[in-house]
Amino acid sequence: MNETKSPITVNNRTYAWPTQPVVVVCVDGSEPAYMEAAIAAGRMPFTAGMVKNGADLRAHCVIPAFTNPNNISIITGAPPAVHGICGNFFYDMDADAEVMMNDPKLLRAGTIFQGFFDAGAKIAIVTAKDKLRKLLGHGLDYTSGRAMCFSSEKADETTIAEHGIDNAQSLVGRPIPSVYSAELSEFIFDAGVKLMEQQRPDLMYLSTTDYIQHKHAPGTPVANDFYAMMDSYWEKLDALGAVVALTADHGMTDMHDASGEPDVVYLQPILDDMLGAGAARVILPITDPYVVHHGALGGYGTAYLPAGADIAKVCADLNAIDGIETALTKAEACTRFELPADRVGDIVVIATTHKAIGSQADKHDLSGLKDPLRSHGGLSTQNVPLVVNRPVSGIPADHQLRNFDVFNVALNHVA
Repeated sequence: MNETKSPITVNNRTYAWPTQPVVVVCVDGSEPAYMEAAIAAGRMPFTAGMVKNGADLRAHCVIPAFTNPNNISIITGAPPAVHGICGNFFYDMDADAEVMMNDPKLLRAGTIFQGFFDAGAKIAIVTAKDKLRKLLGHGLDYTSGRAMCFSSEKADETTIAEHGIDNAQSLVGRPIPSVYSAELSEFIFDAGVKLMEQQRPDLMYLSTTDYIQHKHAPGTPVANDFYAMMDSYWEKLDALGAVVALTADHGMTDMHDASGEPDVVYLQPILDDMLGAGAARVILPITDPYVVHHGALGGYGTAYLPAGADIAKVCADLNAIDGIETALTKAEACTRFELPADRVGDIVVIATTHKAIGSQADKHDLSGLKDPLRSHGGLSTQNVPLVVNRPVSGIPADHQLRNFDVFNVALNHVA
């Protein structure tokens, strides 16, 4: 560890210099019920102790409740209106193209890691899928000896120049897991423990995949096994003297009918009936390359409407449809959810708890969806845990925490 230095200010928030290593874990798709059920079943003894003797808090995630906007909110300490990442996928109006939102050039704010790195801190970041890596590690100099950022997915391809470590797989000594496996996340924690033992970074960020949560509800045997695995690694990080703070990028909920088929409101045909065939463009920001998880079906969608459309009437008509919790104008959505207006459509549509938003049926590849659909995106999946292995102080009881407050809690409020 470096000697204590002056606090660091990033995106108008000030963070104390860590006096011991700080590990923030983003458990992808982890609604609070997962930990609660596993603790109740006796499968997470260390986490049970954290809840009792540390801090057991609750937080709201960013809406849309998707991976990229929430991970980037966590590492910037700010909402999408500040950092610019408002989905996994968006419509780039300037390029007239629908693109993945994983290029660092789309970032509009610096990260907490970059701020501390520039002040001399050692940083370690391990994520599940490579799609997030460049965003998470933006601004770090990997040849400095003070920064590492790699994914489980491509740990065998790492280099000092691009990741700060040669062949990270050899550090862990495990086969490269399938992206559709619990092992992809276990690889992260194994790497995190070994990096803490060997490198002792000042700040560490471990971000998992939600493959298990998409397939298995809280309290099921597979889910409990997965949480028991994580519990064992968190205990090791604690034993190494780290402050460990856990949160999630979003929750998860069933989005299927009684027969197990996806229960979907398809927006494109609805808007076609309202405005004319093909007049509107539906964008589903959950979209990513890993369609087995969710088939690009989630609880949130946005749409671009033709010039002259009566946007207020469209929203009113959508609000009358069963399965739609709320349809908002761009201005309403950006104000309510702190989104960047130039990267959001003319309307935002959020489904009710157990419904999904789709574009049109023939545009969704559901061939890999072998289990009833569980997904996320809307207001019903915004509740997430925020658990710390040490007591915290100075947080008003009536303050609504956000998941992107986790570094503030871990650095500024640990007693």
